[in-house]
Amino acid sequence: KPGEQKHPKEPSSLQCMHLAVVACGDRLEETLIMLKSAVLFSNRRLCFHIFAEDSLKPEFEKKLKEWPSSYTKKFESSIYPITFSVGNAQEWKKLFKPCAAQRLFLPVILKDVDSLLYVDTDVLFLRPIDDIWHILKEFNSTQLAAMAPEHEIPKIGWYSRFARHPYYGTTGVNSGVMLMNLTRIRSTQFKNSMIPGGLTWEEMLYPLYQKYKNYITWGDQDLLNIIFYFNPECLYVFPCQWNYRPDHCMYGSNCRGAEEEGVSILHGNRGVYHDDKQPTFKALYEVIRDFPFEDNLFQSLYYPLQSKFLDTVHTLCGRIPQVFLKQIEKTMKKVYENRVIVYLGANHRY
Repeated sequence: KPGEQKHPKEPSSLQCMHLAVVACGDRLEETLIMLKSAVLFSNRRLCFHIFAEDSLKPEFEKKLKEWPSSYTKKFESSIYPITFSVGNAQEWKKLFKPCAAQRLFLPVILKDVDSLLYVDTDVLFLRPIDDIWHILKEFNSTQLAAMAPEHEIPKIGWYSRFARHPYYGTTGVNSGVMLMNLTRIRSTQFKNSMIPGGLTWEEMLYPLYQKYKNYITWGDQDLLNIIFYFNPECLYVFPCQWNYRPDHCMYGSNCRGAEEEGVSILHGNRGVYHDDKQPTFKALYEVIRDFPFEDNLFQSLYYPLQSKFLDTVHTLCGRIPQVFLKQIEKTMKKVYENRVIVYLGANHRY
């Protein structure tokens, strides 16, 4: 209309939710299943940032192209080589699991990305990423990253019992699901135990590693704990249902948020998707892996999941199936309702 102001279009990088993962060794399938769970349930567009060994790059490209177009149009993906901007690359590579330290360098590498959700390859989304993405808006003026506690109970937590280095809070934090405001990380001077003044994120990483390397067990996660020990005001701690691990149910249920709301993000650490120690976790992984994209979600995902869960009721985690099913059921209902509304709306127009 004449006189109406035109608003410039938002660049596509702002419209999408950025998701980063680091995949090395035999983690190709696990990473693809994680990305599949993200695409299945999310509403807004996704931008995948996949850091992978050179040998995995063609495989990722090939597999992602095989997904049906109704799903491939929901995301764009970039694949990057493994690189470390400071210090000795071989040392970083060997820190804990192959290439895991790459996540420490995301603020430096992804210079044009404002905010990002980093996850380990062994993570599964049981609800839209949109819901964890909203937590960025809850950050106060000093917070620049969000993680969940490593444990709910200090007396049986790993850090509170064994750590020989500083760590965040009473039980430390787990870095398998980490929401980051990269713009803030890049512009912050961090307090540290090496010099009286502040250091930028990039300046701090290698000296910090050198200082604590003989005390570190869990690699980059320990370094993040050390950083947020000295800068607690920079961290937002989200509840355990956003990073739900076998520890939360194998000694009895100790994640109240999951009992109330259901598991939002499942983190199958310790290889539980691939052995028989935690059949509940394995069941979820296999059902999402085997889901044929174009099928009905209830028919081909939810019902197989329910029947697989019946075989796990003899295990501690299997005794609380509702915890695992609550969010996924809610999400599917929403997906179904949206499709019905879109379908009815489309028919109504003609």
